[in-house]
Amino acid sequence: MGKMGGSRHLKREMAPKFWPIHRKEFQWTAKPNAGPHPIDRCIPLVLVLREMLHYAKTEKEAKQIISQGKIRVDGKIRRDEFFPAGLMDVISISDSGKHFRLLPSEKGLTLHPIDEAEADFKLCRVENKNTIKNGHVQLDLHDGRNLVIRVNDPRNPEEDTYHTLDILKIRLEDQLILEHLKMSEGTLAMFIDGENVGKYGKIVSISESGLKRRKSLVTIEDENGEKYQTIMDYVFVIGDEKPRISPPRMEGD
Repeated sequence: MGKMGGSRHLKREMAPKFWPIHRKEFQWTAKPNAGPHPIDRCIPLVLVLREMLHYAKTEKEAKQIISQGKIRVDGKIRRDEFFPAGLMDVISISDSGKHFRLLPSEKGLTLHPIDEAEADFKLCRVENKNTIKNGHVQLDLHDGRNLVIRVNDPRNPEEDTYHTLDILKIRLEDQLILEHLKMSEGTLAMFIDGENVGKYGKIVSISESGLKRRKSLVTIEDENGEKYQTIMDYVFVIGDEKPRISPPRMEGD
């Protein structure tokens, strides 16, 4: 009988480049389990504790901490040391009372310290939307969440105000939508992929062409007047006149 399923192992040389591990010290590393984020945009909890927070020296120590229910991701206790934490996830440490948000940086994903008030919500990007039974709208978000928007009149397009790549500010406790941020000029955005990953600033132009909307070119201008450009698929809105999250300082600031 042939082998079923994917490999449960991951060689260090094949791991995402932003993982903070030594490539040639050992042959194998922790492989994240299937979850809300793809492998190239996540990092397993065991590496978060051992390599990023330095709360453990070995994988065994990190596993013990996680199995005791001391780590929360987006408000939920996670006991799987291979759980994939990804973009915008909120990681809370019960013993220390510290909270972190995973944000993009020039080196990949990085842990950004946040206060308790900011740890209560999360920004999620709408990746897809579908019309379901009775004309209601289902929004598929970047972290695997699915939210259903109840529509009183399916024939009234004014009730459907959500578009792909828009941002929803969600309260983690009850999944309530607190705010809706549109992908438009004048808003604040962050690059989550590409050569300028981690850069953020105000969107000054969106050059939509005949190609797919996700391939449209977006230009942002940072607080120093520097301009950066990438495709819309790599853009994540974080606010309007002011950011809804506390972005990390860029290198050199």
